Amino acid sequence: MQGAEQRTNQAAGSALTHDIVIVGGGLVGASLGCALAPLVERYGWRVAIIESAPMAVQPPDNAWQPSFDARASAIAEGSAQRFEQLGVWEAMCGEATPIKRIHISERGRLGATRLSADELGVAALGHVIPNAWMGRVLHQRLAQLPLEWHCPAKVEQLTPVAGEHHLQLSDGSQLKAGLTVLADGGRSGLKEQLGISSRREPYEQTALIAHVGVSQPHHGVAYERFTAQGPMALLPLPGQAMELIWTHPSGGEKARMALPERDFLLQLQQAFGDRVGRFTRVGTRHAYPLSLVTAEEPVRPGLAVLGNAAHALHPVAGQGFNLALRGVMDLVEALEQGEQAKRPLGDMTTLQAFEKQRSRDRANVIRFSDGLVRLFGLSFPLLPHARAAGLTGLNLIGPLRRGLARRAMGLER
Repeated sequence: MQGAEQRTNQAAGSALTHDIVIVGGGLVGASLGCALAPLVERYGWRVAIIESAPMAVQPPDNAWQPSFDARASAIAEGSAQRFEQLGVWEAMCGEATPIKRIHISERGRLGATRLSADELGVAALGHVIPNAWMGRVLHQRLAQLPLEWHCPAKVEQLTPVAGEHHLQLSDGSQLKAGLTVLADGGRSGLKEQLGISSRREPYEQTALIAHVGVSQPHHGVAYERFTAQGPMALLPLPGQAMELIWTHPSGGEKARMALPERDFLLQLQQAFGDRVGRFTRVGTRHAYPLSLVTAEEPVRPGLAVLGNAAHALHPVAGQGFNLALRGVMDLVEALEQGEQAKRPLGDMTTLQAFEKQRSRDRANVIRFSDGLVRLFGLSFPLLPHARAAGLTGLNLIGPLRRGLARRAMGLER
């Protein structure tokens, strides 16, 4: 890849044949490209990535100057191990803030659960990394690989033909793919174009996300706090800063989005308390409506759907990208097994084996995260007391707490 803006030129009307075409060069698509590298070298596969947004990959020696407002993601320890397999973790961890402890509580109740990296014998329970940095590291790795890029370009038409797919791109290119992977976040309309519907269950909640400054060192502690309005989380960032995810009933976030900084920080202080000291500043505020979304057909002959195109979760447990990355690794493993069995890349035997593995993992994560939202969203008499007792009991019973931690870390499914 000669820079981020390289695109493959070809005469209109001709079609190039590829083994795999990845639609979407974001975090999931880029991770898949990196994960495929050993198989590209081993089997000579021809792989292309299509990305609609212009890329801006900088040389590794350029100074990194993250914005205070840069969005970040919580990367589980299991995901860090997978990035290490891809050969990118050494660079990626340079801007990672380790999560040493997790504190889970309910506002107004005494019960709490605490998870500790020391107790589990690991260096960290997870890491918080700016999304832009993850993307930069992944694309620098991709630049070293023999992959083709069409960027910026959009898929204007995706047509299934005899187990393959034909792709018409906005740059005039026409591609044929033995396997097409949709990793475009589901916003391009390609799923709908193919008639793949999604189950959507709105939570009637909106997440307000922003970076906040705190007056005390956070010591690598991440907080999950359940309130009557919805869960709120604080994730550790470099220095005395944290990423805030504050859930509101839909529409309830609008007033807080418009508040002057001083008033917003005052309300945040009242809602969260003083465990991190005083909130000192807030960056740009973003609002995202929340729904549980799952694609009805994650695989078809010659097609696989990954990442947010396949599933969108509530951020309460921070599992969305971690689930997507496990999907990337499972797909690559299934494709290698299919190749060894001499099956075509888009063969349904291979893809169904992949989906069987994904369906179990996906169901477990949804049950975990969705169950938390619904459990702490109910207010029947005596239920708050039962929740508090449950948090206290979980904190006292070591094996249960450690099992919860290992699942949250992506080390068990």
